[in-house]
Formats: sequence, C-alpha cells, structure tokens
Amino acid sequence: MYRKYVKRPMDIILAFIAIILLSPVFLIVAILVRIKLGSPVIFKQKRPGLNEKIFTLYKFRTMTDKRDKDGELLPDSVRLTRFGKMLRSTSLDELPELVNILKGDMSIVGPRPLLIDYLPLYNEHQKRRHEVRPGLSGHAQVNGRNAISWEEKFDLDAWYVDNVSFLKDWKIIFLTIKKVFIKEGISSETAETMEAFKGN
Repeated sequence: MYRKYVKRPMDIILAFIAIILLSPVFLIVAILVRIKLGSPVIFKQKRPGLNEKIFTLYKFRTMTDKRDKDGELLPDSVRLTRFGKMLRSTSLDELPELVNILKGDMSIVGPRPLLIDYLPLYNEHQKRRHEVRPGLSGHAQVNGRNAISWEEKFDLDAWYVDNVSFLKDWKIIFLTIKKVFIKEGISSETAETMEAFKGN
C-alpha cells in the first residue's frame, strides 16, 4: 500500500517543501560554485534509475576540470578542492537532486544511483537495487556510506527493496540528517570518494 500509493506523493510534497525552504541555500551555493569552481555550476551525469531506466542526475559540481598533458582528467584527489570537500561533507552538492525527485527520476529514500558503467557488472542479487527508484539517501548511506564495501552496500540496498515502509523511510530520513551533521562515512579508507566497482 505505502510503496504503491503513498511513497511517490510523499516524495513530491517533501521535495517541493525542501526546495522552497532551501532556495536561499541553493542560490548561495550556486554563486560560490561559480566563483570557486567555474562553470557549469550544475554537474550532470546519466545514471540508471527504476528498472534501469537511464535519467540525468543533477548535482552541484565539486571538482575542477584539471587535466594532464595528454588531456586526461586528473585523479579525484587532485580535482576535489577544499570547497568541494566541504560541499560533499555537508551533502550540499546533492541539493539539485530534489529536482530529480520532482521529475520522478528519484525518491527521497532509496538506493543511491550509481554509474551506468556498473550495469553489466552486477549479479542478479545486486541488480535488485533497481526494483525501486534511486534515492537522495538510502539504507546503505545511513549504515556506512562510502566507508563500507561494495558488497555490504549492495546487501543493504537489497534489504531495503524487500522492506520498504513508511516508518523505515522516515527513520532513514532522520538518520540522514544526523549523519550530515556528524559528517560520517564520506570517504572510503583508500579514496577521496569511493573506489570504482569492478564486479565480483
């Protein structure tokens, strides 16, 4: 009942309210990104969503476009500035995803949308994460975020798919707010963000 009739209307209402309340923050962050990192302010990338349908994800950019002598982008650790790290640690870079939620690409709560390149690498268990809309935050994000392994993350995503409920979604929302303030699990042990998934 909740998954079919309540979750989507709740997403629209919450995203709409959040955009209105946070509009001054949107403006300030957009101006700072333009000044410190340049244009474009919004980072766009194709990601797989519900039933692996591809959509365009919106985020505030957090990295520069610095390249080596061959024109290849430098590693994340070099392109991720101090300002970019601040945006990520506070999750302010994720705010434009509220637009994705209004469009129906995403949900407030669900497995995080990952790269299209990973689609051929998933096993059947891991593919189950696409049985629901991807989320602004999810069960894996409040249970380790980038500090846990890919296998643990996919297990948590699959658990969420089987246990979607009103109470669990609100628990994840409140835990997400807590995690943002304590800035936990932002980076893995060996990378600034998260190592690439290379399959099993």
